Amino acid sequence: MLKSIDPILTPDLLWLLAAMGHGDDLVFVDANHPATRIAQSTSSQRLIQLPGMTMEVAIRAIMSVYPLDDFDPDPVRVMRPVDDPDRVPEVQRAVLAEIERAAGRPVTPARLARPDFYRAAAAGFGVVQVGDSRGYGCFLIRKGVIG
Repeated sequence: MLKSIDPILTPDLLWLLAAMGHGDDLVFVDANHPATRIAQSTSSQRLIQLPGMTMEVAIRAIMSVYPLDDFDPDPVRVMRPVDDPDRVPEVQRAVLAEIERAAGRPVTPARLARPDFYRAAAAGFGVVQVGDSRGYGCFLIRKGVIG
């Protein structure tokens, strides 16, 4: 255990977050995502699993130590629903609220089609998969710098 570090942040997860550089993407996905396959294509080839965790709880812990990229106009990207591209799933609203709270500013995510999200995820640094089964809980979160 470490002081002032959320216990959700496991040693492997802390390694992944610390090893990332400015401009690298964290791939943050739900239980339905093909995370093992995608992780094999990422820079680190790491998959960190947080079973039983909801998206909001995990992202709150991650964002307590993770700087959001302030130089990129789209530091957060989400997967757009296939059946209704204009719909914003509740899980995305909840996670974006946590990201905005941590960033201290509004964040409007770019919305990617499913195949585009998978391609971008494969080019990410590493994958964090939570046990949350709500659909479209898939995010790319670009790491910034500590100022």
